[in-house]
Amino acid sequence: MDDIEVPHYFICPISLQIMKDPVTAITGITYDRESIEHWLFTGKNTACPVSKQPLPRDSGLTPNHTLRRLIQAWCTQNASHGIDRIPTPKPPLDKFQVIKLIKHLSKPQLQLKTVRQLELLAAGSERNRNPMVEAGVPKAMLLFIATCFKNHQINGVEEALSLLNFIPVPSAELEQVLVENDCIIDSLTWVLCCEMENHVAMRSHAIIVLKTIIKLGSSSSILETLKPEFFKTIVGVLRSGNITQEGINAALHVLLGASAWGRNRIMMAEAGATFELIELELGLPERRTTELILGILFHLCCCADGRAQFLSHSGSIAVVSKRILTVSTTADDRAVLILSMICKFSAGTYPVLQEMLTFGAVAKLCLLLQVDCAAYLKEKVREILRSHSKEWRGSPCFGVNPREIYI
Repeated sequence: MDDIEVPHYFICPISLQIMKDPVTAITGITYDRESIEHWLFTGKNTACPVSKQPLPRDSGLTPNHTLRRLIQAWCTQNASHGIDRIPTPKPPLDKFQVIKLIKHLSKPQLQLKTVRQLELLAAGSERNRNPMVEAGVPKAMLLFIATCFKNHQINGVEEALSLLNFIPVPSAELEQVLVENDCIIDSLTWVLCCEMENHVAMRSHAIIVLKTIIKLGSSSSILETLKPEFFKTIVGVLRSGNITQEGINAALHVLLGASAWGRNRIMMAEAGATFELIELELGLPERRTTELILGILFHLCCCADGRAQFLSHSGSIAVVSKRILTVSTTADDRAVLILSMICKFSAGTYPVLQEMLTFGAVAKLCLLLQVDCAAYLKEKVREILRSHSKEWRGSPCFGVNPREIYI
């Protein structure tokens, strides 16, 4: 094939391979369907790769049948050179086909086969996912998982969760499902406790769906109805380590979103979240994980139980201090807020001030005054240093000009 010159208009501008299913965008440029759909839906791009003109996802892609036939004819003519004929692509999935499949979910004998078929359709092609969303597949899968929970039936749950990770649940649809069915969160919590062959992937997928629900909950009453068992389960998953990195971050997003409510902070502290978060951070996770952990720890330190649990861990102040000026500006902000809450409410009860000196927290705070960082952060640092300057002034770690504190 290396000796054959392929007509340039047979080549996809994205993949640089012969097109199997050429489609023309509204910009007039032709691409292989798989490549342009991947560009639009997976890469989250909204511009034509060649012309750079706006290319909305819902603008439609027109099959270029003439070009496809030319490519097929050329492949046939050059079959002796080892070039395979490109098969005629299957017609795209439509909404009504999916609705027919969803109806099969009402028949127990067809449920497992139907869920697996829907999962294969979602995984097999990005162009199948839009009609699946339009037909209500995400809602159907959530209700299917809820039914499995009520019947203590695990078959098909793994496939349903996998499907929900291919297809996002529209916010309006999710809100409606949560109103109509009050056991959706309980059913996903139940999945996290199930032991199966692929429990790591299944737990990760369930946590990612919960992340979507909690994100929606920030503007509804969902966060007011969470139960102690919910937090015990999330913390237990983090403790076990039987979850992917994506799942860990999703679990942290869940805790961060839920910690905006005071009642949830208390339940999280009772579940041992503070201790497990510090243990997780001691493992030197990636930057985004650290930012999430510090964000949750700040919220937990806003309640007495959370602060007590934070200070009961021998590595808490040390690990928070070490993250200042080593991870990101977001981590700096959250670490300073944690130390601020500890100094404000616990400095007189625990040997906190001495620990901050010993583990370098005071030195890091002094450094923040000397580097380029946000004005509000410097003011928060000054507030901490001003409050305890008498206790720290005699230490060599407290190497800051008093004028810098009071400016």
